[in-house]
Amino acid sequence: MKRLLDISLTLIGVVLLLPLIIVTYFLVKLTSTGPTLYWSKRVGKHNLLFSMPKFRSMKVNTPALATHIMNQQADPNQYLTPVGSFIRKTSLDELPQLWSVLKGDMSIVGPRPALFNQDDLISLRTEHGVHILKPGITGWAQVNGRDELPIPEKVTLDAYYLKHQSLWLDCYIILLTIFKVLKRDGISH
Repeated sequence: MKRLLDISLTLIGVVLLLPLIIVTYFLVKLTSTGPTLYWSKRVGKHNLLFSMPKFRSMKVNTPALATHIMNQQADPNQYLTPVGSFIRKTSLDELPQLWSVLKGDMSIVGPRPALFNQDDLISLRTEHGVHILKPGITGWAQVNGRDELPIPEKVTLDAYYLKHQSLWLDCYIILLTIFKVLKRDGISH
């Protein structure tokens, strides 16, 4: 049932969001050099790696680090493209992930996929059994703090989702996501 919901919502989403996808593509293409899409190595179901597309919001030579790690080492804003901050705050950079949902690497709702080098997050998720879930474009942790949450709290929220997942909870998370994106809530940069 979840896979059917994922495919249906993704196809509807692509049709409805196509103008935004096209505009974002040209915004990125016209304001910075390099490819429009950034393919990020991410950890999927059962800790298997997959390539996840995003509209590129960072300059080409930006280190592949999680936001919380980058914040410790440097100001992440120095790596943003001219439209990077805007497309991240509006979550437009996430739109290409609809491809990953259609392909089956991701779901609409699930824990956000960890970067391949986020060993602390991967380890905690595995310890709590969360690694058996398909990662999602949005999730319970996303609607409860997003970038502002420390990793142990994210994993606690991911584990809550694992234990309580249902069609109703997925629909609730999707509605909360739309509200939070429109409010630009919980985004650090």
